[in-house]
Amino acid sequence: MVSKNQIKLITSLQQKKYRKQEQLFFAEGVKVVEELLQSNFELQDLFTTKEDFLSVSKNKVHAISEAELKKISALSTPNTCLAVFKIPKTKDLVKKGLIVALDDVRDPGNLGTIIRLCDWFGIETLFCSEESVDVYNPKVVQATMGSISRVNVVYGNLESFLKTTKLPIFGTFMDGKNIYQEKLPNEGVIIMGNEANGISASIEKLVSERIAIPRFGTLQVTESLNVATATAIILSEFKRS
Repeated sequence: MVSKNQIKLITSLQQKKYRKQEQLFFAEGVKVVEELLQSNFELQDLFTTKEDFLSVSKNKVHAISEAELKKISALSTPNTCLAVFKIPKTKDLVKKGLIVALDDVRDPGNLGTIIRLCDWFGIETLFCSEESVDVYNPKVVQATMGSISRVNVVYGNLESFLKTTKLPIFGTFMDGKNIYQEKLPNEGVIIMGNEANGISASIEKLVSERIAIPRFGTLQVTESLNVATATAIILSEFKRS
């Protein structure tokens, strides 16, 4: 059973200010929850409509009805479980290797997918500008499918970070060099821009290498790729090189 106070707390965690205040976030779905249980994230409470998660301490598992799960879920069609975890301390920023940096990426689905891509391609650090969507947003957590526990996501002033890094800085632009014809290094910062406006003017000034994914369509009218799709192509090329 879930209490009124628990319902109030969990639903409040859909908002960034309360996640920050309580230092908690929640995840939904067996796949995501199981992934996080196997990570270094500390579980606070687990609510489930089924008799599963037998390896979890009984005092942290709460059996609830589907109706109760619907009250605390952020999904239009709730899964079978919801788990509340403590937000871990941010790890130090590793300033070597390949780093993906996001310049004001606002869509939760895009951030979640990019985190999964970083996990897939072995990118340890994802640097997010302060304006980017919160990594512990429920929709972001859901989209990562557990990869959130394996990628170090750091928030900060992107401009300041780029001014201090010694790594080459790559930015994606329509007039950039064809990425398929470039010899790409195994170290660098790859900047991905905002969904609507791309890389901001202040960040563009700090880019040392302008690259582009060429269009092959006959009509050549598509203006841009989805930022997560573009990230997948770019990381694939960097790793292939």
